[in-house]
Amino acid sequence: QVQLVESGGTLVQPGGSLRLSCVASGFTFSSYALHWYRQAPGKERELVATITSSGVSRNYADSVKGRFTISRDNSESTVYLQMNSLKPEDTAVYYCNALIAGMANWGKGTLVNVSS
Repeated sequence: QVQLVESGGTLVQPGGSLRLSCVASGFTFSSYALHWYRQAPGKERELVATITSSGVSRNYADSVKGRFTISRDNSESTVYLQMNSLKPEDTAVYYCNALIAGMANWGKGTLVNVSS
């Protein structure tokens, strides 16, 4: 059974930094690309960042380029999202995602609130 468990979300001031983690289980972690999505209040869920199975290739939404970094530790079955220079518009629930055998698997999310 695939499980994705996010953590690290909290209240942070504008300009601050935060690192999110997602621990995975139930599948061969090192074989799959992983994604971070986010959903702000009243908005649709959007793709934030993607990392390939090896970690060599990474892609980002334009809104977070230069500020966010996705990484992974295949030995720990964990994917990270380092978020710097946070803005109020980054406030959202952040979700980890893995597409396995055509099925999207989601964690329950972790709330990031950027506010002074």
